Amino acid sequence: MVTISRYAARLALALALALTGAGITFAQEADTSAVLNLATNADPTLNPWTPGAVIESNLINTVLFDQLTRYSPEDLTPSPALAVSWTAEDEGMAWVFELRQGVQWSDGAPFTARDVAFTFNDVVLNAELGAQSASQFAPIERVEVVGDHTVRFVLNTPFSALPYYLASFAGIIPEHVLGNAENPLTVASFNKGIPVTTGPFMVEEFVPGSFVRLVPNPLHWAGQPQLAGLIFRIIPDPNTQVAQALAGQLDVVTRLSPNVIGGIEGSGRLEVLRQSQNLFFFVAPNHDDERFSDVRVKQALLLAIDRQAMIDALLDGFGEVSTGPVAPMLGALYNPDVRTYPYDPEAAGALLDEAGWALGADGVRAKDGERLVLAMPTGQFGDLVPATLLVQQYWEDIGVDADVRIMEWNAYIQEVVLNRDYEVTLAWWSMPPTADVAPYFSCAAAHTGNNIPNYCSSELDELMNAGRRALTLEEQIEAYAAMQEFLADELPYLYLWYPDILTAKNVALQGFPEITAATAFQHAVDWYVSR
Repeated sequence: MVTISRYAARLALALALALTGAGITFAQEADTSAVLNLATNADPTLNPWTPGAVIESNLINTVLFDQLTRYSPEDLTPSPALAVSWTAEDEGMAWVFELRQGVQWSDGAPFTARDVAFTFNDVVLNAELGAQSASQFAPIERVEVVGDHTVRFVLNTPFSALPYYLASFAGIIPEHVLGNAENPLTVASFNKGIPVTTGPFMVEEFVPGSFVRLVPNPLHWAGQPQLAGLIFRIIPDPNTQVAQALAGQLDVVTRLSPNVIGGIEGSGRLEVLRQSQNLFFFVAPNHDDERFSDVRVKQALLLAIDRQAMIDALLDGFGEVSTGPVAPMLGALYNPDVRTYPYDPEAAGALLDEAGWALGADGVRAKDGERLVLAMPTGQFGDLVPATLLVQQYWEDIGVDADVRIMEWNAYIQEVVLNRDYEVTLAWWSMPPTADVAPYFSCAAAHTGNNIPNYCSSELDELMNAGRRALTLEEQIEAYAAMQEFLADELPYLYLWYPDILTAKNVALQGFPEITAATAFQHAVDWYVSR
Protein backbone atom coordinates (compact mmCIF):
# COMPACT_ATOMS: atom_id res chain seq x y z
CA MET A 1 0.00 0.00 0.00
CA VAL A 2 2.85 2.36 0.86
CA THR A 3 4.60 1.50 -2.42
CA ILE A 4 1.44 2.28 -4.41
CA SER A 5 0.98 5.58 -2.57
CA ARG A 6 4.58 6.64 -3.20
CA TYR A 7 4.24 5.71 -6.89
CA ALA A 8 1.03 7.70 -7.17
CA ALA A 9 2.65 10.70 -5.52
CA ARG A 10 5.65 10.54 -7.85
CA LEU A 11 3.34 10.19 -10.86
CA ALA A 12 1.28 13.17 -9.73
CA LEU A 13 4.44 15.24 -9.27
CA ALA A 14 5.72 14.24 -12.71
CA LEU A 15 2.40 15.15 -14.30
CA ALA A 16 2.33 18.49 -12.48
CA LEU A 17 5.84 19.30 -13.72
CA ALA A 18 4.91 18.27 -17.24
CA LEU A 19 1.80 20.40 -17.22
CA THR A 20 3.68 23.32 -15.74
CA GLY A 21 6.33 22.97 -18.41
CA ALA A 22 3.64 22.86 -21.09
CA GLY A 23 2.06 25.95 -19.63
CA ILE A 24 5.38 27.81 -19.70
CA THR A 25 5.90 26.80 -23.32
CA PHE A 26 2.36 27.86 -24.19
CA ALA A 27 2.80 31.23 -22.47
CA GLN A 28 6.05 31.80 -24.34
CA GLU A 29 4.38 30.98 -27.68
CA ALA A 30 1.26 33.11 -27.06
CA ASP A 31 1.10 36.84 -27.66
CA THR A 32 -0.96 37.78 -24.63
CA SER A 33 -1.31 41.36 -25.89
CA ALA A 34 -3.11 40.24 -29.06
CA VAL A 35 -6.63 41.53 -29.77
CA LEU A 36 -8.61 39.70 -32.46
CA ASN A 37 -10.93 41.54 -34.83
CA LEU A 38 -14.00 39.66 -36.09
CA ALA A 39 -17.04 40.64 -38.13
CA THR A 40 -20.79 40.34 -37.68
CA ASN A 41 -23.39 41.51 -40.17
CA ALA A 42 -25.66 43.61 -37.92
CA ASP A 43 -26.01 44.91 -34.38
CA PRO A 44 -26.07 41.85 -32.13
CA THR A 45 -28.46 41.30 -29.25
CA LEU A 46 -26.49 40.15 -26.20
CA ASN A 47 -29.05 37.67 -24.94
CA PRO A 48 -29.19 34.24 -26.62
CA TRP A 49 -32.95 33.94 -26.08
CA THR A 50 -34.25 37.29 -27.34
CA PRO A 51 -36.59 36.79 -30.34
CA GLY A 52 -34.78 37.59 -33.58
CA ALA A 53 -31.28 37.16 -32.13
CA VAL A 54 -29.88 34.88 -34.83
CA ILE A 55 -26.84 34.86 -37.11
CA GLU A 56 -25.69 38.37 -36.16
CA SER A 57 -25.74 37.42 -32.46
CA ASN A 58 -25.10 33.67 -32.22
CA LEU A 59 -21.31 33.57 -32.25
CA ILE A 60 -20.72 36.50 -29.92
CA ASN A 61 -23.30 35.09 -27.50
CA THR A 62 -21.54 31.72 -27.68
CA VAL A 63 -18.39 33.44 -26.39
CA LEU A 64 -20.27 35.36 -23.69
CA PHE A 65 -22.79 32.83 -22.32
CA ASP A 66 -21.56 29.35 -21.50
CA GLN A 67 -23.97 26.46 -22.01
CA LEU A 68 -24.54 23.29 -20.06
CA THR A 69 -22.82 21.32 -22.82
CA ARG A 70 -20.63 22.13 -25.80
CA TYR A 71 -19.55 20.14 -28.83
CA SER A 72 -16.40 18.07 -28.82
CA PRO A 73 -13.94 19.40 -31.41
CA GLU A 74 -13.20 15.79 -32.37
CA ASP A 75 -16.63 14.41 -33.26
CA LEU A 76 -19.33 16.95 -32.23
CA THR A 77 -20.61 14.80 -29.39
CA PRO A 78 -21.79 16.75 -26.31
CA SER A 79 -18.98 17.40 -23.84
CA PRO A 80 -18.91 19.13 -20.43
CA ALA A 81 -19.23 22.89 -20.06
CA LEU A 82 -21.33 24.33 -17.19
CA ALA A 83 -22.49 20.75 -16.62
CA VAL A 84 -19.89 18.08 -15.94
CA SER A 85 -22.10 15.00 -16.38
CA TRP A 86 -25.65 13.97 -17.31
CA THR A 87 -27.77 10.86 -17.13
CA ALA A 88 -31.13 9.85 -18.59
CA GLU A 89 -33.69 8.54 -16.09
CA ASP A 90 -37.25 7.18 -16.03
CA GLU A 91 -36.94 5.47 -19.42
CA GLY A 92 -35.86 8.69 -21.07
CA MET A 93 -38.52 10.92 -19.46
CA ALA A 94 -35.96 12.89 -17.42
CA TRP A 95 -32.33 13.96 -17.54
CA VAL A 96 -30.21 14.82 -14.49
CA PHE A 97 -27.29 17.24 -14.96
CA GLU A 98 -24.52 17.69 -12.42
CA LEU A 99 -23.25 21.27 -12.63
CA ARG A 100 -19.69 22.50 -12.39
CA GLN A 101 -18.90 23.85 -8.93
CA GLY A 102 -17.06 27.10 -8.25
CA VAL A 103 -18.34 28.88 -11.38
CA GLN A 104 -18.91 32.63 -11.01
CA TRP A 105 -20.76 35.16 -13.09
CA SER A 106 -18.66 38.05 -14.40
CA ASP A 107 -19.93 40.24 -11.53
CA GLY A 108 -18.68 37.72 -8.96
CA ALA A 109 -22.05 36.16 -8.08
CA PRO A 110 -22.06 32.34 -7.87
CA PHE A 111 -23.54 30.31 -10.71
CA THR A 112 -26.03 27.76 -9.36
CA ALA A 113 -28.84 25.45 -10.38
CA ARG A 114 -31.25 28.36 -9.89
CA ASP A 115 -29.79 30.06 -12.97
CA VAL A 116 -30.49 26.98 -15.08
CA ALA A 117 -34.03 26.66 -13.75
CA PHE A 118 -34.65 30.37 -14.35
CA THR A 119 -33.31 30.22 -17.92
CA PHE A 120 -35.64 27.40 -18.87
CA ASN A 121 -38.68 27.65 -16.57
CA ASP A 122 -39.08 31.43 -16.60
CA VAL A 123 -37.71 32.30 -20.02
CA VAL A 124 -37.50 29.47 -22.56
CA LEU A 125 -40.68 27.68 -21.47
CA ASN A 126 -42.68 30.89 -20.96
CA ALA A 127 -44.74 30.97 -24.15
CA GLU A 128 -45.68 34.63 -23.62
CA LEU A 129 -42.05 35.69 -24.10
CA GLY A 130 -41.56 33.87 -27.41
CA ALA A 131 -37.92 33.08 -26.69
CA GLN A 132 -35.67 32.50 -29.69
CA SER A 133 -35.44 28.76 -30.48
CA ALA A 134 -37.81 27.90 -27.63
CA SER A 135 -39.42 25.30 -29.89
CA GLN A 136 -36.20 23.31 -29.71
CA PHE A 137 -37.01 22.60 -26.07
CA ALA A 138 -40.73 21.86 -26.35
CA PRO A 139 -40.24 18.36 -24.84
CA ILE A 140 -39.18 19.95 -21.53
CA GLU A 141 -41.98 20.13 -18.98
CA ARG A 142 -39.93 21.87 -16.30
CA VAL A 143 -36.48 22.03 -14.73
CA GLU A 144 -36.25 21.05 -11.07
CA VAL A 145 -33.55 22.29 -8.71
CA VAL A 146 -32.31 19.14 -6.98
CA GLY A 147 -29.41 20.85 -5.21
CA ASP A 148 -27.17 23.87 -5.63
CA HIS A 149 -25.31 22.06 -8.41
CA THR A 150 -27.85 19.53 -9.67
CA VAL A 151 -30.83 20.04 -11.98
CA ARG A 152 -33.40 17.62 -13.33
CA PHE A 153 -35.03 18.19 -16.71
CA VAL A 154 -38.51 16.64 -16.55
CA LEU A 155 -39.87 15.88 -20.02
CA ASN A 156 -43.32 15.48 -21.52
CA THR A 157 -41.92 13.07 -24.10
CA PRO A 158 -38.57 11.31 -24.46
CA PHE A 159 -35.90 13.61 -25.87
CA SER A 160 -32.79 11.59 -26.61
CA ALA A 161 -31.11 14.57 -28.32
CA LEU A 162 -31.37 16.93 -25.31
CA PRO A 163 -27.60 17.06 -24.59
CA TYR A 164 -27.02 17.96 -28.26
CA TYR A 165 -29.58 20.78 -28.21
CA LEU A 166 -28.20 22.18 -24.96
CA ALA A 167 -24.96 22.78 -26.89
CA SER A 168 -26.75 24.69 -29.65
CA PHE A 169 -26.86 28.43 -28.82
CA ALA A 170 -28.49 27.69 -25.46
CA GLY A 171 -26.55 29.96 -23.12
CA ILE A 172 -27.55 30.19 -19.47
CA ILE A 173 -28.56 33.69 -18.30
CA PRO A 174 -28.34 35.10 -14.73
CA GLU A 175 -31.36 34.94 -12.47
CA HIS A 176 -29.91 37.48 -10.02
CA VAL A 177 -29.76 40.10 -12.82
CA LEU A 178 -32.85 39.35 -14.91
CA GLY A 179 -35.10 37.50 -12.48
CA ASN A 180 -37.12 40.56 -11.45
CA ALA A 181 -37.46 42.04 -14.95
CA GLU A 182 -40.97 42.25 -16.37
CA ASN A 183 -39.56 40.65 -19.53
CA PRO A 184 -36.04 39.22 -19.14
CA LEU A 185 -35.60 39.30 -22.92
CA THR A 186 -36.07 43.04 -23.42
CA VAL A 187 -33.75 44.60 -20.83
CA ALA A 188 -31.87 47.14 -22.95
CA SER A 189 -28.98 47.61 -20.52
CA PHE A 190 -28.33 43.87 -20.80
CA ASN A 191 -29.13 43.18 -24.47
CA LYS A 192 -27.42 46.27 -25.88
CA GLY A 193 -25.08 47.13 -23.05
CA ILE A 194 -22.90 45.28 -20.57
CA PRO A 195 -24.50 41.89 -19.75
CA VAL A 196 -23.43 39.71 -16.84
CA THR A 197 -22.00 36.51 -18.31
CA THR A 198 -20.08 33.30 -17.55
CA GLY A 199 -18.02 32.96 -20.74
CA PRO A 200 -14.26 33.42 -21.17
CA PHE A 201 -14.78 36.99 -22.39
CA MET A 202 -17.09 39.77 -21.19
CA VAL A 203 -18.34 43.00 -22.74
CA GLU A 204 -16.37 46.16 -22.11
CA GLU A 205 -18.01 48.45 -24.68
CA PHE A 206 -20.91 48.29 -27.17
CA VAL A 207 -21.16 51.05 -29.79
CA PRO A 208 -24.30 50.35 -31.89
CA GLY A 209 -23.61 50.26 -35.60
CA SER A 210 -19.86 50.09 -34.99
CA PHE A 211 -18.46 47.38 -32.70
CA VAL A 212 -18.69 45.31 -29.52
CA ARG A 213 -15.44 45.12 -27.56
CA LEU A 214 -14.81 42.08 -25.32
CA VAL A 215 -12.10 41.65 -22.71
CA PRO A 216 -11.02 38.51 -20.82
CA ASN A 217 -13.22 37.39 -17.95
CA PRO A 218 -10.80 36.87 -15.04
CA LEU A 219 -13.42 34.75 -13.22
CA HIS A 220 -13.94 32.18 -15.98
CA TRP A 221 -14.04 28.61 -14.67
CA ALA A 222 -11.50 27.32 -17.25
CA GLY A 223 -9.02 30.10 -16.58
CA GLN A 224 -8.33 33.42 -18.23
CA PRO A 225 -7.91 33.43 -22.03
CA GLN A 226 -4.51 34.00 -23.64
CA LEU A 227 -5.84 36.94 -25.66
CA ALA A 228 -6.16 40.58 -24.60
CA GLY A 229 -9.59 40.87 -26.20
CA LEU A 230 -11.99 40.36 -29.09
CA ILE A 231 -13.64 43.10 -31.15
CA PHE A 232 -16.74 42.20 -33.15
CA ARG A 233 -17.02 44.84 -35.88
CA ILE A 234 -20.46 45.42 -37.37
CA ILE A 235 -20.01 45.19 -41.15
CA PRO A 236 -23.21 44.36 -43.08
CA ASP A 237 -21.57 43.90 -46.50
CA PRO A 238 -19.68 40.59 -46.91
CA ASN A 239 -17.45 42.10 -49.61
CA THR A 240 -16.37 44.79 -47.18
CA GLN A 241 -15.62 42.10 -44.61
CA VAL A 242 -13.33 40.33 -47.07
CA ALA A 243 -11.64 43.59 -48.12
CA GLN A 244 -10.92 44.46 -44.50
CA ALA A 245 -9.58 40.97 -43.84
CA LEU A 246 -7.22 41.28 -46.82
CA ALA A 247 -6.16 44.71 -45.53
CA GLY A 248 -5.21 43.18 -42.18
CA GLN A 249 -8.13 44.73 -40.28
CA LEU A 250 -10.00 41.47 -39.54
CA ASP A 251 -8.66 38.19 -38.18
CA VAL A 252 -11.73 35.96 -38.59
CA VAL A 253 -14.48 36.11 -41.21
CA THR A 254 -17.17 33.41 -41.20
CA ARG A 255 -19.46 32.25 -44.03
CA LEU A 256 -17.19 33.27 -46.86
CA SER A 257 -18.31 33.25 -50.47
CA PRO A 258 -16.18 30.67 -52.34
CA ASN A 259 -15.28 33.14 -55.07
CA VAL A 260 -13.00 35.05 -52.68
CA ILE A 261 -11.00 32.03 -51.50
CA GLY A 262 -8.16 32.48 -53.99
CA GLY A 263 -7.47 36.05 -52.93
CA ILE A 264 -7.60 35.18 -49.24
CA GLU A 265 -5.31 32.18 -49.49
CA GLY A 266 -2.91 34.18 -51.63
CA SER A 267 -2.59 36.86 -48.98
CA GLY A 268 -0.24 34.79 -46.85
CA ARG A 269 -1.82 36.23 -43.70
CA LEU A 270 -5.06 34.27 -43.83
CA GLU A 271 -6.07 30.66 -44.32
CA VAL A 272 -9.43 29.20 -45.31
CA LEU A 273 -11.07 26.44 -43.26
CA ARG A 274 -13.55 24.19 -45.03
CA GLN A 275 -16.01 23.03 -42.37
CA SER A 276 -18.95 20.66 -42.48
CA GLN A 277 -22.13 21.26 -40.53
CA ASN A 278 -25.65 19.88 -40.17
CA LEU A 279 -27.01 22.72 -42.28
CA PHE A 280 -29.29 22.98 -45.28
CA PHE A 281 -30.42 25.85 -47.50
CA PHE A 282 -34.06 25.90 -48.55
CA VAL A 283 -36.93 27.77 -50.05
CA ALA A 284 -39.69 27.93 -47.45
CA PRO A 285 -43.26 27.97 -48.79
CA ASN A 286 -45.64 29.54 -46.26
CA HIS A 287 -48.25 26.81 -45.73
CA ASP A 288 -50.78 29.36 -44.53
CA ASP A 289 -51.07 30.01 -48.28
CA GLU A 290 -53.56 27.41 -49.55
CA ARG A 291 -51.75 27.16 -52.89
CA PHE A 292 -49.13 25.04 -51.12
CA SER A 293 -51.71 22.54 -49.85
CA ASP A 294 -51.27 20.88 -53.26
CA VAL A 295 -47.95 19.06 -53.05
CA ARG A 296 -47.70 19.10 -56.85
CA VAL A 297 -47.11 22.86 -56.73
CA LYS A 298 -44.20 22.42 -54.33
CA GLN A 299 -42.78 19.53 -56.34
CA ALA A 300 -42.96 21.62 -59.51
CA LEU A 301 -41.20 24.56 -57.89
CA LEU A 302 -38.36 22.29 -56.75
CA LEU A 303 -38.06 20.47 -60.10
CA ALA A 304 -37.69 23.86 -61.80
CA ILE A 305 -34.54 24.80 -59.83
CA ASP A 306 -31.18 23.67 -61.19
CA ARG A 307 -29.62 23.22 -57.78
CA GLN A 308 -26.31 21.84 -59.01
CA ALA A 309 -25.90 24.83 -61.30
CA MET A 310 -26.56 27.12 -58.33
CA ILE A 311 -23.97 25.25 -56.24
CA ASP A 312 -21.44 25.62 -59.06
CA ALA A 313 -22.25 29.32 -59.62
CA LEU A 314 -22.64 30.53 -56.04
CA LEU A 315 -20.48 28.09 -54.10
CA ASP A 316 -17.83 27.17 -56.65
CA GLY A 317 -18.92 23.59 -56.09
CA PHE A 318 -18.43 23.72 -52.31
CA GLY A 319 -21.67 21.91 -51.51
CA GLU A 320 -24.02 19.16 -52.61
CA VAL A 321 -27.68 18.94 -53.55
CA SER A 322 -29.78 18.23 -50.45
CA THR A 323 -32.44 15.57 -50.08
CA GLY A 324 -33.83 16.84 -46.78
CA PRO A 325 -32.79 18.42 -43.50
CA VAL A 326 -30.52 15.59 -42.33
CA ALA A 327 -27.02 16.04 -43.78
CA PRO A 328 -24.72 13.20 -44.92
CA MET A 329 -22.25 14.16 -42.19
CA LEU A 330 -24.56 12.32 -39.74
CA GLY A 331 -23.50 9.01 -41.24
CA ALA A 332 -25.87 6.14 -40.54
CA LEU A 333 -28.68 8.51 -39.56
CA TYR A 334 -28.71 9.98 -43.08
CA ASN A 335 -31.08 8.21 -45.49
CA PRO A 336 -29.99 8.64 -49.13
CA ASP A 337 -32.83 6.43 -50.44
CA VAL A 338 -35.58 9.02 -50.60
CA ARG A 339 -37.48 10.69 -53.41
CA THR A 340 -35.33 13.15 -55.36
CA TYR A 341 -36.15 16.05 -57.67
CA PRO A 342 -33.60 16.39 -60.49
CA TYR A 343 -33.74 19.54 -62.57
CA ASP A 344 -36.59 19.05 -65.05
CA PRO A 345 -38.52 22.19 -66.05
CA GLU A 346 -40.73 20.21 -68.45
CA ALA A 347 -41.85 17.89 -65.68
CA ALA A 348 -42.40 20.94 -63.46
CA GLY A 349 -44.65 22.52 -66.08
CA ALA A 350 -46.59 19.29 -66.50
CA LEU A 351 -47.23 19.10 -62.75
CA LEU A 352 -48.53 22.67 -62.70
CA ASP A 353 -50.78 21.90 -65.69
CA GLU A 354 -52.10 18.88 -63.81
CA ALA A 355 -52.74 21.04 -60.73
CA GLY A 356 -54.81 23.46 -62.84
CA TRP A 357 -52.25 26.26 -63.21
CA ALA A 358 -52.42 26.99 -66.95
CA LEU A 359 -49.87 29.14 -68.78
CA GLY A 360 -51.34 32.53 -69.69
CA ALA A 361 -50.72 34.76 -72.67
CA ASP A 362 -48.44 36.95 -70.52
CA GLY A 363 -46.23 33.98 -69.67
CA VAL A 364 -47.54 33.67 -66.11
CA ARG A 365 -49.67 30.75 -65.00
CA ALA A 366 -53.14 31.29 -63.59
CA LYS A 367 -55.93 29.28 -61.99
CA ASP A 368 -59.52 30.46 -61.47
CA GLY A 369 -58.46 33.96 -62.49
CA GLU A 370 -55.55 34.11 -59.99
CA ARG A 371 -52.05 34.55 -61.42
CA LEU A 372 -49.29 32.45 -59.86
CA VAL A 373 -47.35 35.32 -58.29
CA LEU A 374 -45.34 34.63 -55.11
CA ALA A 375 -44.12 37.38 -52.78
CA MET A 376 -40.48 36.51 -52.06
CA PRO A 377 -38.66 38.77 -49.57
CA THR A 378 -34.96 38.17 -49.02
CA GLY A 379 -32.42 39.48 -46.52
CA GLN A 380 -29.07 41.08 -47.29
CA PHE A 381 -26.73 38.39 -46.02
CA GLY A 382 -24.18 36.20 -47.77
CA ASP A 383 -25.50 34.54 -50.92
CA LEU A 384 -29.18 34.94 -50.09
CA VAL A 385 -29.85 37.75 -52.56
CA PRO A 386 -28.10 36.22 -55.62
CA ALA A 387 -29.57 32.80 -54.79
CA THR A 388 -33.05 34.29 -54.60
CA LEU A 389 -32.60 36.06 -57.93
CA LEU A 390 -31.51 32.81 -59.58
CA VAL A 391 -34.58 30.99 -58.23
CA GLN A 392 -36.69 33.85 -59.56
CA GLN A 393 -35.27 33.21 -63.04
CA TYR A 394 -35.82 29.44 -62.87
CA TRP A 395 -39.43 29.92 -61.84
CA GLU A 396 -40.01 32.50 -64.55
CA ASP A 397 -39.07 29.79 -67.07
CA ILE A 398 -42.07 27.69 -65.97
CA GLY A 399 -44.54 30.57 -65.69
CA VAL A 400 -44.22 31.42 -62.00
CA ASP A 401 -43.67 35.07 -61.07
CA ALA A 402 -41.52 35.55 -57.95
CA ASP A 403 -41.90 39.11 -56.66
CA VAL A 404 -38.50 39.59 -54.99
CA ARG A 405 -38.04 42.29 -52.36
CA ILE A 406 -34.55 42.86 -50.89
CA MET A 407 -34.52 43.87 -47.22
CA GLU A 408 -32.02 44.91 -44.55
CA TRP A 409 -31.18 41.89 -42.42
CA ASN A 410 -32.84 42.81 -39.11
CA ALA A 411 -35.98 43.98 -40.93
CA TYR A 412 -36.07 40.67 -42.80
CA ILE A 413 -35.84 38.68 -39.56
CA GLN A 414 -38.68 40.67 -38.04
CA GLU A 415 -40.98 40.37 -41.05
CA VAL A 416 -40.26 36.84 -42.22
CA VAL A 417 -38.98 34.81 -39.26
CA LEU A 418 -40.97 36.46 -36.49
CA ASN A 419 -44.13 37.72 -38.23
CA ARG A 420 -44.27 35.07 -41.00
CA ASP A 421 -45.27 37.84 -43.43
CA TYR A 422 -44.19 36.21 -46.69
CA GLU A 423 -45.27 33.62 -49.29
CA VAL A 424 -41.90 32.08 -50.17
CA THR A 425 -38.40 32.88 -48.94
CA LEU A 426 -34.90 31.47 -49.32
CA ALA A 427 -32.85 30.92 -46.17
CA TRP A 428 -31.08 28.19 -44.22
CA TRP A 429 -31.13 26.32 -40.94
CA SER A 430 -28.04 25.33 -38.99
CA MET A 431 -28.99 22.55 -36.59
CA PRO A 432 -27.31 20.47 -33.89
CA PRO A 433 -25.54 17.33 -35.20
CA THR A 434 -28.56 15.11 -34.66
CA ALA A 435 -31.40 13.83 -36.86
CA ASP A 436 -33.94 15.27 -34.40
CA VAL A 437 -35.34 18.09 -36.54
CA ALA A 438 -38.67 18.48 -34.70
CA PRO A 439 -38.01 22.13 -33.69
CA TYR A 440 -38.00 23.03 -37.39
CA PHE A 441 -40.87 20.85 -38.62
CA SER A 442 -43.33 20.09 -35.79
CA CYS A 443 -46.83 21.48 -35.43
CA ALA A 444 -45.83 22.93 -32.06
CA ALA A 445 -43.10 25.00 -33.76
CA ALA A 446 -45.36 26.47 -36.45
CA HIS A 447 -46.24 30.19 -36.38
CA THR A 448 -44.16 30.96 -33.29
CA GLY A 449 -41.18 28.59 -33.38
CA ASN A 450 -38.49 27.67 -35.90
CA ASN A 451 -40.97 25.99 -38.25
CA ILE A 452 -40.84 28.96 -40.64
CA PRO A 453 -43.07 27.34 -43.31
CA ASN A 454 -45.85 26.86 -40.70
CA TYR A 455 -46.17 23.26 -41.88
CA CYS A 456 -48.19 20.93 -39.66
CA SER A 457 -48.73 17.18 -40.00
CA SER A 458 -49.73 14.82 -37.19
CA GLU A 459 -48.18 11.97 -39.17
CA LEU A 460 -44.84 13.76 -39.33
CA ASP A 461 -45.04 14.64 -35.64
CA GLU A 462 -45.42 10.97 -34.77
CA LEU A 463 -42.47 9.99 -36.99
CA MET A 464 -40.29 12.57 -35.27
CA ASN A 465 -41.50 11.50 -31.83
CA ALA A 466 -40.55 7.92 -32.66
CA GLY A 467 -37.01 9.14 -33.21
CA ARG A 468 -37.03 10.90 -29.87
CA ARG A 469 -38.19 7.74 -28.13
CA ALA A 470 -35.48 5.65 -29.77
CA LEU A 471 -32.61 5.09 -27.35
CA THR A 472 -30.42 2.78 -29.45
CA LEU A 473 -28.69 3.72 -32.69
CA GLU A 474 -30.49 0.95 -34.56
CA GLU A 475 -33.88 2.22 -33.43
CA GLN A 476 -32.94 5.79 -34.36
CA ILE A 477 -31.77 4.74 -37.84
CA GLU A 478 -35.11 3.05 -38.52
CA ALA A 479 -37.22 5.89 -37.15
CA TYR A 480 -35.35 8.70 -38.85
CA ALA A 481 -35.18 6.87 -42.18
CA ALA A 482 -39.00 6.83 -42.28
CA MET A 483 -39.08 10.50 -41.25
CA GLN A 484 -36.75 11.48 -44.10
CA GLU A 485 -38.89 9.59 -46.63
CA PHE A 486 -41.94 11.56 -45.51
CA LEU A 487 -40.08 14.88 -45.66
CA ALA A 488 -38.89 14.15 -49.20
CA ASP A 489 -42.39 13.27 -50.37
CA GLU A 490 -44.32 16.11 -48.73
CA LEU A 491 -41.73 18.92 -48.97
CA PRO A 492 -42.44 21.13 -45.96
CA TYR A 493 -39.38 22.98 -47.26
CA LEU A 494 -37.92 22.92 -50.78
CA TYR A 495 -34.45 21.57 -50.03
CA LEU A 496 -31.62 23.22 -51.97
CA TRP A 497 -28.13 22.20 -50.81
CA TYR A 498 -25.79 21.27 -48.00
CA PRO A 499 -22.98 23.86 -48.17
CA ASP A 500 -19.43 23.62 -46.99
CA ILE A 501 -18.94 26.41 -44.45
CA LEU A 502 -15.89 28.47 -45.32
CA THR A 503 -14.12 30.51 -42.64
CA ALA A 504 -11.05 32.70 -43.05
CA LYS A 505 -8.77 33.08 -40.06
CA ASN A 506 -5.40 34.61 -39.31
CA VAL A 507 -2.72 31.92 -39.70
CA ALA A 508 -1.28 33.02 -36.35
CA LEU A 509 -4.54 32.19 -34.54
CA GLN A 510 -4.15 28.80 -32.85
CA GLY A 511 -6.49 26.61 -30.78
CA PHE A 512 -9.33 27.29 -33.22
CA PRO A 513 -11.19 23.98 -33.87
CA GLU A 514 -11.81 23.46 -37.57
CA ILE A 515 -14.84 21.17 -37.35
CA THR A 516 -17.61 23.86 -37.22
CA ALA A 517 -17.71 27.60 -36.51
CA ALA A 518 -20.08 27.13 -33.56
CA THR A 519 -17.72 24.60 -31.98
CA ALA A 520 -14.73 26.87 -32.54
CA PHE A 521 -16.42 29.73 -30.67
CA GLN A 522 -17.49 27.40 -27.83
CA HIS A 523 -13.77 26.80 -27.25
CA ALA A 524 -12.70 30.47 -27.49
CA VAL A 525 -10.96 30.19 -24.11
CA ASP A 526 -8.32 28.05 -25.89
CA TRP A 527 -7.58 30.55 -28.66
CA TYR A 528 -4.19 32.21 -28.77
CA VAL A 529 -2.05 34.10 -31.25
CA SER A 530 1.42 32.68 -31.78
CA ARG A 531 4.30 35.12 -31.67
